Amino acid sequence: MENSTLKTKTVSSLFWSFLDKFGQQLIYLASSIVLMNIVPPEEYGIIGALTVFTAFSGLLIDSGFGRALINRKDISETEYSSVFYFNIALSLVLYVILFLVSPFLARIFHEPRIEPVSKVLFLSFVFTAPGLIQQTLLIKKADFKGLTKVNIAALSISACVAIVMAIKGYGVWSLVTQTVFCGFFRTVFLWIYSKWRPIARFSIKVLRSFLGLTNKLLLSGLIGAVFNNIYPSIIAFFYPHSMDQVGYYAQANKYQDIPFGILSNTFRSVAMLILSEINRQIERLKRVVSKMMKSLAFLAFPLGLYMILAAEPAFAFLFGNKWDAAVPYFKVLCLGGMLSPFSFILNELFIAREKADFFLGMEIVKRIILVLLIFLFFRQGIMGLAVSWIIYMAITLLISLILSQKLIRYSLVDFLKDAFPYLPTALASAAIGYAVSRTIQNNFLYLLVSATIMGGSYWLICRLLKLEMTKEIKNWIKLKKQL
Repeated sequence: MENSTLKTKTVSSLFWSFLDKFGQQLIYLASSIVLMNIVPPEEYGIIGALTVFTAFSGLLIDSGFGRALINRKDISETEYSSVFYFNIALSLVLYVILFLVSPFLARIFHEPRIEPVSKVLFLSFVFTAPGLIQQTLLIKKADFKGLTKVNIAALSISACVAIVMAIKGYGVWSLVTQTVFCGFFRTVFLWIYSKWRPIARFSIKVLRSFLGLTNKLLLSGLIGAVFNNIYPSIIAFFYPHSMDQVGYYAQANKYQDIPFGILSNTFRSVAMLILSEINRQIERLKRVVSKMMKSLAFLAFPLGLYMILAAEPAFAFLFGNKWDAAVPYFKVLCLGGMLSPFSFILNELFIAREKADFFLGMEIVKRIILVLLIFLFFRQGIMGLAVSWIIYMAITLLISLILSQKLIRYSLVDFLKDAFPYLPTALASAAIGYAVSRTIQNNFLYLLVSATIMGGSYWLICRLLKLEMTKEIKNWIKLKKQL
């Protein structure tokens, strides 16, 4: 693929991938504003305690096959159909297992309502499994526009149903319904949009041919899914009768993850496609990764600092005083969240280079470090756990950069050259935003003024320093005007 074609494809994919992720999070945010003003924090705590199970179960259903199918160039109908049937069978087996252990989950988390809630909530990955191949095919075709339509439609319907149920007093069941309905309708719409249908063939031999990559991706993903979502479960287990605290932490984590999740998933979706396409060209890989790191730094640093700056008025304006206890967790977690998108992109690099051993080894080392950090900070309470997460994210990024140097010669020094100029610029603009807006008492006005001042000063300083991303944005705007 020529450079110009690759660049055009990357820009188009980035646009639709961003619109998809931004649209989903916007709908989630709008529905959460309503739901969090109705549903008590302890009800959110019940869902938060189970997050680790829904996360790793969803990953098991994919089993790494989705990523392997994207990496492989020529896929037969037998291969697609074999993976399809395997995923459905695995989802049913997992649901039965988790259904049977639901009474045990209720006991260890000290909350009887977890048993019936988990039995229904875990249906979400049963409904999600049949849509994996359609999703994979859309990604391989770079049809992020189609994925955007599917995801936003499914989320909109599930959000509306959840809000109606919450208004009618269904509490935690409105949250359960939102998750289950989203998975169900997403699969339905994928089947409507995609023309692919399974054929009546299943081959164990085909599944085995994927195992060289998928078994390591699966184990790596399982480790990541468990430990990335384990904090609410730890709080629920070690702090009896603290479902409200689980809810505060879980929601603080979710809200700090919204913008960083949009960035990570947008760039990750594109990296998944582009890096796999040029995975044998070391110099091009290094250039593409470098460009992505600059783009992420340009966006992630000012975004994270503004979230910290606006935390109190934002929570007060959106949710009232009921969720004030979540604000300190939110601020601390934002510091770790700013680093997360960089690690996601480097993970995609390892997969694109088909270095599953790197990926698995890195995950094992990282999780050992996380366990040690949890052990060291556990005595400091829930806030100590939040601080341990920041340290963990910094170590994770460092390990990823050490490995990327071995693969494509993209080192820690390269990363600092690419990303560092945007951090002091973001800090300076945050200081200006705080100085101008700190005396404003009205929450909405504070958010509006601080965002405008900080955003404007950030862009101006970047322009004055002639940082690369401002030039890229100007060139992109010129190109759009010429079309």
